[in-house]
Amino acid sequence: MALFDLPLPQLETYRPPIEEPEGLDAFWADRLTEARRTDVLVDCRPVDTGLATVRTWDLTFAGAHGHPIRAWYSRPAAADVALPAVVEYLGYGRGRGLPQERLTWASAGYAHLLMDSRGQGSQYGSGGDTADPVGSGPAVPGVVTRGIDDPAGYYYVRLLTDAVRAVDAVRALEGVDSDRVAVVGNSQGGGLALGAAGLVPDLTAALVSQPFLCHVRRAVGLTDADPYAEVVRYLAVHRGAEERVLRTLDHVDGMHLGRRARAATLFSVGLRDTICPPSTVFAAYNHYGDLSDGAPEREIAVYPFNHHEGGEAAHVDRQLRWLRPRMPATT
Repeated sequence: MALFDLPLPQLETYRPPIEEPEGLDAFWADRLTEARRTDVLVDCRPVDTGLATVRTWDLTFAGAHGHPIRAWYSRPAAADVALPAVVEYLGYGRGRGLPQERLTWASAGYAHLLMDSRGQGSQYGSGGDTADPVGSGPAVPGVVTRGIDDPAGYYYVRLLTDAVRAVDAVRALEGVDSDRVAVVGNSQGGGLALGAAGLVPDLTAALVSQPFLCHVRRAVGLTDADPYAEVVRYLAVHRGAEERVLRTLDHVDGMHLGRRARAATLFSVGLRDTICPPSTVFAAYNHYGDLSDGAPEREIAVYPFNHHEGGEAAHVDRQLRWLRPRMPATT
């Protein structure tokens, strides 16, 4: 894919007007208060993975509406002290898979919680284990338009609530330093990490790669690629619903939620990315921490010749080196 969005000098200063829905803070305070009425830890059982250097548990925690959300919890086998934790969120359509697949953070000396995405996990990878028990009105295939007519019943409100509760869950585990927690994700996972950073005020760091659900109003008019194209297909049938649908999406837009973040952050973007267009990523990055007390530390890695894959393993190396001095791990 050739370059298709704004030139890099314009991207670096791109700060579109904010169109937050009225009462956004109260909306999210109500969602999280309701979710936190349920004890967060449901079950935690050790798993025999055949690995000698990492120990893993099959964790279930209470997410939105108290629904059970599955996760893998892993940590270095030799660690016998409280560890800083990394909570990781998954890309669109992927489930938590097998515990042997995601070993980077535990191998680097962190406690690691990998959250399953409710109702996903059958598009690619090794599958998921968490259902979404909430029904939906008419929707196109995928999850983006499930309940999209009303923020209170919207799928991504539930998933973002799950993301916050995943942080609550890792902080409730023995052997975790609850004062040192980072969130990480790519694509959908990047959007969840960004949203969690805005909704959890005391995170240490947020590693946000090619985030989905940012500057959504621009994204649906700029790209034909899924998942944003799901919104276009929905509106092609539900004519006249545009403003109602976009207002729902405003409630989960990382550009809005990220303004409230205080954690240090490392973003990344591929300038040829048609799935999460560069201008939508820079919009969230350039507004990051606007409403916090003082400007949080922020940095963005730009990959000019990459699509949605971004920096791949090269960027993971950069993330590890970036996070280490800000949240030292056990070695």
